[in-house]
Parts: sequence; C-alpha cells; structure tokens
Amino acid sequence: MRQYLQKKVETALRNLSLPNLPRPTFERPKLAEHGDLTTNVAMVLAKSIGKNPRELAGDIVSRLELEGELVERVEVAGPGFINFWFHDKFYRAQLREILEQGSSYGRSNAGRNRKTQVEFVSANPTGPLTVGHGRNAVFGDTIASLLQWTGHEVTREYYFNNAGRQMRVLGDSVRLRYLELLGEPIEYPDDYYQGEYIKDIARHLLANEGQALRKEPAEGIFKQRAEEEIFNDIKQTLRRLGTEFDVFYNEHTLYETGKVQEVVDDLRRLGYAYDHEGAVWFRATSFQGEKDKVIIKSSGEPTYRLPDIAYHREKFRRGFNLVVDVLGADHIATYPDVLAGLKALGFDPKNVKVLIHQFVTIVRNGEVLKMSTRKANFVTLDELMDEVGSDVVRYFFLMRSHTSHLNFDIGLAKEQSEENPVYYLQYAHARIASILKYAETEAVMTRELGAIPLELLTESESIATLKKLSEFPDLVESCALSFEPHRLTEYLHDVAGLFHKFYHLHRVVTDDKDQTCARLALCQATKIVLANGFAILGISAPEKM
Repeated sequence: MRQYLQKKVETALRNLSLPNLPRPTFERPKLAEHGDLTTNVAMVLAKSIGKNPRELAGDIVSRLELEGELVERVEVAGPGFINFWFHDKFYRAQLREILEQGSSYGRSNAGRNRKTQVEFVSANPTGPLTVGHGRNAVFGDTIASLLQWTGHEVTREYYFNNAGRQMRVLGDSVRLRYLELLGEPIEYPDDYYQGEYIKDIARHLLANEGQALRKEPAEGIFKQRAEEEIFNDIKQTLRRLGTEFDVFYNEHTLYETGKVQEVVDDLRRLGYAYDHEGAVWFRATSFQGEKDKVIIKSSGEPTYRLPDIAYHREKFRRGFNLVVDVLGADHIATYPDVLAGLKALGFDPKNVKVLIHQFVTIVRNGEVLKMSTRKANFVTLDELMDEVGSDVVRYFFLMRSHTSHLNFDIGLAKEQSEENPVYYLQYAHARIASILKYAETEAVMTRELGAIPLELLTESESIATLKKLSEFPDLVESCALSFEPHRLTEYLHDVAGLFHKFYHLHRVVTDDKDQTCARLALCQATKIVLANGFAILGISAPEKM
C-alpha cells in the first residue's frame, strides 16, 4: 500500500507542476484515529515553494485519484499531514495475498541483489563463546536474515586472528597445564588463560601423546591443538545457536599475501603515512581525527588498525557493495580509524555500516552475576543454552535494541507462562496449529481460496488482526533498512496478542460453514506471519506445546 500511495501522491504533485519534488514517505500514525498511513510531504515541500503547508496538503488531496475499493477516506490534519484510511476490503485482499504467498510473504527485492557482507562474532580462538559473543552472534545473524529477506545477496563472515601474543599465551597456558598434569612444579601467571577448558585441552594432549611433549615449545603442538579444539567448540556452539558462516577469514593471510604492507605503501604514496620516533603513523587528522594514530609500533609490531584497514579494503575488492560490521561496545572508540583509513585509500566509508551492541548482564533471582573473562568467571553461551534453550537465548538477545544494555533474566527465560515472551509467541503459533488440525479432524469444509467468504470477517478483532498482518512486509523492509530486529519482536508480540484476543471472543469452528472457513483463513494467515517472523529471528515454530 505504501508503494501504491507513493505513486498516487507523486502523480498529484506532478499535476500541480511543482519543482524539486521530494519522494513522499509514509508512516503509520501512533493513534488509530489518525488513519492507517500518513505523509508529511506537504510540510516538507511547502517552505521551498512559499506556500502554507496545510493549503498545499489540501491541493494534493484534491488531485489524488484513488480507488474507493482500497482507500476509504483521506483527510488533512494538523499543520499539513495527509492521513489515509483503507477500506476493509483492502485488508481482506491482503489476507488472500498472505495465503497465496505463504512462506514467501514478507520477502521483497528492496535490496536489489546488492552484494552484502555481514561480519559478526569474529572472536579469536582463545576460549569458549560467552554471553557477550552470543548477543553479537544472534544480532549479526538476524541482520543477515533481514537483508536476505529484502533482496540482498548476503555473505556471513567470521574474521579471526590466530597469531600474535594472545595466541602465544594460549599455547603456553596449555603447555604449563600439560606439565602440571605430569607432576612438574609450575608457576602459572595470573594473566594466562584460567578456564577449565585449558586443562581439558592439556588432558587430551596427555591422553593422545603421553609424555612425549615435555620439551615441546608453546607455539608448536600446544598452540595448534588449542586453536583446533577451541575453534571446533566455537563452531559447534554457533551451529547449536542456529548460526552458520559462509566464510572464515584469517587475519594472518593478509600478512602472507602482502596486503598489510601494500596498505602501508599506498598510505605513504598518498601522503597519509609518515615515520616518527621509530614508528609509522597514519594522518588521521586529515580525516577529522583528533590526533594521528600509530599503525606500526617502534618495535615493528602493527597496531590493530593496520590489518583491519587492509581487511576492509579486501572486502570491497572482493566485490561487496555494502559491508556491515557487528561489534561490541568495547570497539566504539576504535572503528573510526579504520573508516578513515578506507577513505584515505579512496573507498567510501558510507558503504560500511558499523553496528555497536551494548553489553549483556545475566540476572539470577534478582542478583547480577559478576563476570571476569580473565579469571574465567563467566557464563558461556553453551551453559546459557543448556539452561534455557537456543530459542529463548536468541529471542532474549533480540527483544531489546542493540544500543541498549541487556539484562538477561534467567528466571523469566525459564518461565513456561505468558510472562515469558518467547513462550507467549510460540504458544500462539501452536494454538493456531491445533485449531487447524482440529478443523481437519472434524472434516470442516475446505474451499478454494477464491471461494472463501472473507467478507464475513467483520468483527473489530478480525479487522484489527488483518491490519496488523498486512504490515508485515513493510515492517521487514523497515527493520532491514534501520538494522533494528528488535522491532520485529515487538511486532510479533502484537500479532500474537491480537490473535489471542480474537480467539477468546470468537469461536473459530462453528456450525456456520461459511463463517468457519473465513475464520480458519484468518488463523492460517496469522500462523504464516508468525512462522515467517520466527524464521527471520531464527527461532522454531512449534506445532504443539
């Protein structure tokens, strides 16, 4: 309907012979009495042509040519809003469309097959995924799904580094635990990896290799086996969460292929890199940075900025038109340097969308669990899924804006009642499945779609549900454009609430065959929208509970 109204309003504007025509945009009013859609195009345009916005809105309305079967009425409101009310027939037609499209309902080509990369998680293989990684994983995966549903050609990518000091420390952590198992006295540094998983890797090495590794260096088999086991666990955890990656990209290959040195050489050639006090500096001040930044230390070791700039340049060289980076709040001060580096190399940083998610706090019995990664005092993502299930984990990570701190309440997550938002949604889907199954069992008359008397759906609860279901395609597109999957969770909660209200007030299967068929169609359409929303969020759609 937005596209339909957009064309009609654009035609009216052209008929008024107005210059510099803006593209009209439409929003759903917060109050139902203000219509189904509204546009402020008259207010946007009025100042540039020196006309009162309310008068201009009236002129636009007078030139609109709308089908009465679709639009019931149009009014000018306030300072110049144009409000539209749709006919109930339009919503019934939308119901047929939902039933016809089924699992495809809500998909669009708004992304026009744009080649898009979504990079997320990107945790180095030094330990199990924590709840913080979990929020990143679920958020990134759902952003990728939204982009796919709106016509983007999406690649999910995981970037990692298996070199450098942290990996040397990992290898030595395992080596020391291995020697400890052999009974040798060791001194275990406080800044080494403390988790039980380090001891597990050492036990596996002892079981497979015996005592043959006493003299082996940390960066040999100890580091290699630790990386392999931890990465296998990470992949298994992500798979359990319903997340699969298309590409795992190793930072080390950027050095092996000379891409990192190439960036340094190009920045020097362009005048954006220089030597000072034995280090190599990037002229970040040329790109609104507060000060220039070191990209190679005086020790010869590169800072994080350099390989990240090289990696992002390779993203565009690989043909991606849009790059989405999902990062934790601890990166908020660092990514601007990478974007500045891209700009220095001639790439448009506007084609990089950086999404920063806030931290997660685990709450149990009203108490916040204190966590420390260094001391291995943290809740792993696997432990969280063991306790509440992957569906609940995904939904809870998504039901708040990624810009907000998230309190994950274990007690609420385990509730098997309407207080638990996941249970509330999935129960609505299962209830509809039960109704449809009962209708089959009772041999209720089924008809071809075109023969279902949808005009019998006249109750206010039916119309309210139809209106909400018809919003789904626009909502999916809007969530993809704004990178806000939490709005989809809010929408689905509204759908479930409207259906529950309809169901409590109106019996679906009755002696009236015509009315039964119409109400079953509404049930089926609601089930489709819930299931499609669940598919985007990555949670299951149970047929019974």
